Amino acid sequence: MERTLLITGCSSGIGETCAFGMKARGWRVFATARREEDLERLSAAGLEAVYLDYDEPESVEACVSQVAAATHGRLDALFNNGAYGQPGALEDLTRDVLRRQFETNVFGWHDLTRQVIPLMRAQGHGRIVQNSSVLGLVAMKWRGAYNASKFAIEGLTDTLRLELRGSGIHVSLIEPGPVYSKFMETALKHFEENIDIEHSPYREQYLARRRKLSGESRPSPFKLPPEAVLKKLVHALESPRPKPRYFVTLPTHIMAVLRRVLPTRALDIILDKASDSN
Repeated sequence: MERTLLITGCSSGIGETCAFGMKARGWRVFATARREEDLERLSAAGLEAVYLDYDEPESVEACVSQVAAATHGRLDALFNNGAYGQPGALEDLTRDVLRRQFETNVFGWHDLTRQVIPLMRAQGHGRIVQNSSVLGLVAMKWRGAYNASKFAIEGLTDTLRLELRGSGIHVSLIEPGPVYSKFMETALKHFEENIDIEHSPYREQYLARRRKLSGESRPSPFKLPPEAVLKKLVHALESPRPKPRYFVTLPTHIMAVLRRVLPTRALDIILDKASDSN
């Protein structure tokens, strides 16, 4: 029987690469996006494109209903991927800006996940994969909203994995470090829209961050193409024994080790320097 997969955030980058990669492996892929032009492009390329905006609860419900109708209630896997990063020091983030980060990166993921679980329970199996981040393992400066959203996803996913033991539904986290995508471009947009750079005590640091987000500084030597995430997703979806966690990129492996072996003060020194150099 054809395996079915719902992937979110497929307009570019990791989501788009994984959607086409899993389709090439014989999966029936439902790929979500928000903009009409992206939906049309994905559909024209052979994917089953579905509108989804994590910030709109009605669109989450409509997405699940559309997929369930198309598959006669069957869904083998979900890959939560769509997200964005809101740069800025925590003291410069208003309540509304932080709330919007969580609406997209956390609450929308939770809503979609809990709505597909009944489909998986009814068929007796399923795979749920959450695309977290190295910033779900350690925190860095200027990324507090995104750090917090990914730490929340890590906690929710670990809990879900425990609660679904014995159900036939496997839950995994993928934790990438730097990956080539439009993430930085989108982050710059939110930075400019939501942070008062000129009146912040961090003005000079922000100007340096803006140059990095704009691609004016030296690119990271550790950055990998989105196919690196696809490779881990394949294992998470197709292996008879999927792992709870998959690390992607050298920085993620390094930070995972340092978090375990270093005292907090020593790790803070490393993260302080890394925050300004990346």
